[in-house]
Amino acid sequence: MRLPLTAPTLQELFAKIDLNARLPKIFEAGIAPTVDGQYPHWDQLRHRTPPEGFSRDEWWMGLKFARANVSRALPLQGTSGARFGYCLTDETLATLSWIDQQAGGQILVSEGVTDSGNRSRYLVSSLMEEAITSSQLEGATSTRKVAKDMLRTGRPPRDRSERMILNNYHAMTRISEVAAQPLTPDLVYELHRILTEGTLDDPDAAGRPQRAGEARVGVYDPEGQRVHNPPPADELPARMEALCRFANGDNSGGYIHPVIRAILLHLWLAYDHPFEDGNGRTARALFYWSMVSSKYWMFEFLSISRILREAPAAYARSFLYVETDEFDATYFVLYQLAAIRRAINDLMEYMRRSTDEVRQTERLLHESTLNHRQMALLTHAMRHPDAEYTVHSHATIHRVTPQSARTDLLDLETRGLLERRQAGKKFVFRPAPNLAHLTPTGGLH
Repeated sequence: MRLPLTAPTLQELFAKIDLNARLPKIFEAGIAPTVDGQYPHWDQLRHRTPPEGFSRDEWWMGLKFARANVSRALPLQGTSGARFGYCLTDETLATLSWIDQQAGGQILVSEGVTDSGNRSRYLVSSLMEEAITSSQLEGATSTRKVAKDMLRTGRPPRDRSERMILNNYHAMTRISEVAAQPLTPDLVYELHRILTEGTLDDPDAAGRPQRAGEARVGVYDPEGQRVHNPPPADELPARMEALCRFANGDNSGGYIHPVIRAILLHLWLAYDHPFEDGNGRTARALFYWSMVSSKYWMFEFLSISRILREAPAAYARSFLYVETDEFDATYFVLYQLAAIRRAINDLMEYMRRSTDEVRQTERLLHESTLNHRQMALLTHAMRHPDAEYTVHSHATIHRVTPQSARTDLLDLETRGLLERRQAGKKFVFRPAPNLAHLTPTGGLH
């Protein structure tokens, strides 16, 4: 990946531009912080045609002035001591308003989520999806199908990639349990330990930051070029304390929207890079903790990493834009907001489709006495006639006891909708042949 050029600072521009002659013209032009609704970095702007009568340097100076006027400083500091900041552009405010509306409106009234049974199924499916894609962003090579099979069946992981995914699933589950608790360094270290246990070259590094005297980690691009030097290890304890104060709502710098706070928490942990490995997974876990703790409960059902994984270079570039433009975090904020918006839209579409599919299954089977778990299983089975189900997998997907899962499956067998066979000490259920004659409706299980 080509590294972006470092953006000229205002001080550098002052030395290049005749301020007496040009500065009044720049101010009179009323240059906005954005260009056509976008927030371009210098590396992008230098390829564009500037407004008539201005050079690219003057155009960039006007943008920098406009951004400085609306920038908000953050307690996060770079290794040079310079403080991070971010701008609330019109586009940012519009997206935040949209997220707030969706969080309290359309998703809230969806029968697919408010139904307790469907809620559990959506939640488990989302936890699995986030666990898989977050791990794949960090190098896990297991396919989605193999990974979901491992999580559904409860079989032990067979390699490091599967262990990463299982750890991530446990960490996401733990976040739901501790969302009401304030963030502390110990909680961050606990999440890191869960995420990395059994996957590090040095097992002692799980659940603790790097120590003074240890070779400090760096961030490298796919070609092996070092692109980020995190702060020294002896600064990490104090920086972690500051991160937790920020996460818990320290408003000494003024009000910060909860979604912005969660995104900046992600950026902060990634910048400090306190751990030997697993920093990206921990950063995304803290984002989820922050959103759920701020009562955005629908984020339990979203997989942000799935969106990020589709364009990992753009995800990495949003970090690099911040570091190469005087720690302007707006680039990262806008990229993450776009990913969140896509994830919400995808969730709403999936819920609409899933609800319709289950209703169609009910009509095809002429069965109104089946419970929601059985209908979900049959919806999946009609699309996957070779699928296999066990008591453990059914209980895992729907978050019910093994006894409830066993009752569901045996009832479907009695109705002639599933067939049962013995596999070792457990029963395995498969779709009955008559399901293949019904119209497949898709769905997830």
